[in-house]
Amino acid sequence: MKSLTDLRNFNLKEFDTMLINYLSKLSLPVLRVSLGIVFIWFGALKPFGNSPANDVITKTVYWFDPDIFIPILGFWEMLIGICLLYTPLIRLGLFLLALQMPGTFLPLLLRPEICFISIPFNLTLEGQYIIKNLVLIGAAMVVGSKLVPIKESSKQKNQ
Repeated sequence: MKSLTDLRNFNLKEFDTMLINYLSKLSLPVLRVSLGIVFIWFGALKPFGNSPANDVITKTVYWFDPDIFIPILGFWEMLIGICLLYTPLIRLGLFLLALQMPGTFLPLLLRPEICFISIPFNLTLEGQYIIKNLVLIGAAMVVGSKLVPIKESSKQKNQ
């Protein structure tokens, strides 16, 4: 079996190995781009008042003016997405994401009546919207775990 389309000489073990190798090459860039698109898309909805999260944000972060806070949050999310799409800025994007994510869970603590029909398992749509952030966090951790560590310069090593 020389390729995934060579059906005459099909061998399940070889196919499995080829598929895993193919996915290994493709999965990380697809995950990173997917994260970037999600952050840009969801972030872009906020300044225009079109995000389903705007109401929850307004009710949860009531100490900030939503007309100012929600657009800033939207631009922050778009910046995360742009950083994830532009390879030299991935670390910055992951840092911004790490700063933002704890705040996304605030409604679960401060406004559980918005997030749950009955605590702890029966989520409202808003609650589901918040819990899906666990997947974004996991995906960001995978992207971050595959970064090449920054090498020390020879100047720093000698000090």
